[in-house]
Amino acid sequence: MLGETLNAPAPVVCPTPVARTLPRRLLYSIFARIGGSGLDTDAFETLRASYRGGFLGKAIAYDNRQKEIPSSLIHSLRWHPVRLISFLDRPYYYGAKKKYLDWIASRHLATGRYDLFHSWSGDCLRSLKVAKQRGIPSIVEIPTWHRDGGKEKGVRPKMPSTTEHGSTFERWKNRLLLQRRRFIQEYELADVLLVLSDKAAKTFRVRGFPEEKLFYLPRGVDTERFKPGPRPEKFRAVFAGALIKRKGIQHVLEAWHRLNLRDAELWLIGFVHDEAKPFLQEFWRDNIRVVGFVRDPENYLNQGTIHVFPSQWEGSAKVTYEAAACALPQITTREAGDVVRDGVEGIIVKPGDVNAIAAALEHLYRHAEIVQQMGAAARRRVIDNFTWEHFRTRLLDAYETAMRMAR
Repeated sequence: MLGETLNAPAPVVCPTPVARTLPRRLLYSIFARIGGSGLDTDAFETLRASYRGGFLGKAIAYDNRQKEIPSSLIHSLRWHPVRLISFLDRPYYYGAKKKYLDWIASRHLATGRYDLFHSWSGDCLRSLKVAKQRGIPSIVEIPTWHRDGGKEKGVRPKMPSTTEHGSTFERWKNRLLLQRRRFIQEYELADVLLVLSDKAAKTFRVRGFPEEKLFYLPRGVDTERFKPGPRPEKFRAVFAGALIKRKGIQHVLEAWHRLNLRDAELWLIGFVHDEAKPFLQEFWRDNIRVVGFVRDPENYLNQGTIHVFPSQWEGSAKVTYEAAACALPQITTREAGDVVRDGVEGIIVKPGDVNAIAAALEHLYRHAEIVQQMGAAARRRVIDNFTWEHFRTRLLDAYETAMRMAR
């Protein structure tokens, strides 16, 4: 898999423009905003690479919330006409917005002004077809895993059918939904697929995708914003992320309830979804603090002792980078990404293994020296490998790979 090194690039003399095969005008589209938090940050850092490289042609997004990149280079869809059907249930409205983004991007590509196209899975089927027709190299970013997960080729999960029966309105609504075949076609049409972790890459390998089509592109973190703070006097485990079953909150709560640690507390940082409420009630202890959603997670992570995040399914969880930057050892899963190495920056457990989570919590609770060693290693890990500068350097390598493959 190309781009797979996890070490910081060695200092080199900047090559002349002729030495690298980079695009002249990039078209980038994303179902997010430029600048902000979460995916909006990823979009901004992505555009920084092409803007500073002098080849950003245009970015298409649903809003622009930053000042560094001129607004003339960003086609904002903030006041899009799809708002007229915002009364529809989320899957239909969501699908309509993605298809509108795709339609706008395809019209830009059809002008012939661009020589590289970069978009996201689910956002770009029509655009990829236009790119293929015009011989424009294309990159598709995969936020999680292959649509079929880790199942081998020929094994397909059951998907709800969208029947063509029913009223005209129902049939029209169903056409707005994002169907499995859309994602599969995008994978096949793209020249390069950006995958965020080795686990994500494996879900494509088992489906027969060649190594040269997969480019490993882990995320980055702002190590000035996310940095160590004063350690609490008592043992404080932090879970940061939406409180949903997919991220393993039910297993954290059960393990915490089972241990009943003295002079310890568990902070839950993230929006509390309805599916988590029964587990909060069942496994509640008075040393649990539900903080809820916050816009400054760094000010909570850097007050922790450890981070516990046994997610069942991620691309590469942003919070694992952030917790590591705050020098927190982590109890997490391989499914959450590649930031943590077992026994070095934390403890890797299998998804759903409450016994393993409980054992890891108790181990770190009883060994402050290991917490200190792992925390220091975690901070070094992100500084050496996972800053946004590392991300942009790898992204330029991905662009060069796509341009070279299309020759």
